[in-house]
Amino acid sequence: MKKLLAVICCFWAFLPVVFAEEDLAPNSKSAILIEVSTGKVLFEKNSDEKLAPASMTKIMSMLLIMEAIESGKLSLDDSVMISKNAASMGGSQIFLQEGESYKVSELLKGIAIASGNDAVVAMAEKVGGSVESFVAMMNERAKGLGLVNTHFDNPHGLDSPNHYSCARDMSIMGRELVKHEKILEFTSIYEDYLKKPDGSSTWLVNTNRLVRFYNGVDGLKTGFTGTAGYCITTTAKKENMRILSVVMGAETSDLRSNDTVNMLNYGFNTYQIQKILDEGTSYGEIYIPSAKKENVSVSLKQSITDLKKVTDPEKKFTSEVEYFSVEAPLKAGDIVGKVRIKDESLEISYEGDLIISEDIPRANIWDFFKRNFRYFTSLY
Repeated sequence: MKKLLAVICCFWAFLPVVFAEEDLAPNSKSAILIEVSTGKVLFEKNSDEKLAPASMTKIMSMLLIMEAIESGKLSLDDSVMISKNAASMGGSQIFLQEGESYKVSELLKGIAIASGNDAVVAMAEKVGGSVESFVAMMNERAKGLGLVNTHFDNPHGLDSPNHYSCARDMSIMGRELVKHEKILEFTSIYEDYLKKPDGSSTWLVNTNRLVRFYNGVDGLKTGFTGTAGYCITTTAKKENMRILSVVMGAETSDLRSNDTVNMLNYGFNTYQIQKILDEGTSYGEIYIPSAKKENVSVSLKQSITDLKKVTDPEKKFTSEVEYFSVEAPLKAGDIVGKVRIKDESLEISYEGDLIISEDIPRANIWDFFKRNFRYFTSLY
């Protein structure tokens, strides 16, 4: 049976190209396909329809966890004590017991791989102080992302009347989550073991079997409840292009996978990335009068790319730069300007931030004195 499944799943990756005029997700109530670096929508179907997201909810939960880690408020090595509330969670779980202690990394693995409701509740209590506070954080973050068809009642995705999202909103959440590349180290694992405090182990198997059977898939999160049906947010990367798909409301896990593979194949076979500017591209130096170091090196914060069809010729772009009026002190990574990219019609297509690469302290009185002294002596 396993060999047959492997043959079927490998065959998925070689299905013929389907044109976007057709329904790429005929087995799902709603769906969307986007290219991640540009955010452009390649295909959508009922993408704003409010539906139960099931465990895809955990995408927002993982986003808040990753943001807490990257802000320094949380560490992957921090210990988390399992509460009675977390241990009592139903649905998918990794069988945590009240009073046990696990590292954040272990619980994150339990969420990303096995969709553990007990693990995500434990992390919600750790990050938010309580599940209720964490859920408030989820809804506030959703608002900050501009999601208008999403509301969370819990961090796990079990059915609740006021717990809903849509394919478009899920794609925005997924796009935000994959900016934290560390999470892909967890979501790309097909199987692993969680070591228990008593010496035993729990086998974790990824609920997203495309991680194993579709080349390039490294996330992101499945979902299923009786109300939601079978759902999945999937991301895959080939060469320099990452795409992300969402399907919601399929009747079986196989139909969910079929629609996902259909969209992934369409995206990779139809589109490609044209790089316009590389991350770190130098833009020389700017003069900051109040800085201890007057001339400061400036570079592009992130790569700027364009999405084009494989059959289309490469576009030509021009750029213009605007520097802001800034005052020292400044920190490495502070934005000091923008580069605007115009296409052949001279319309602004993309914008990129210009940053400084080092901390710049403010000049003191002695610095200003030396500066003035050099200026006046240069006159004679």
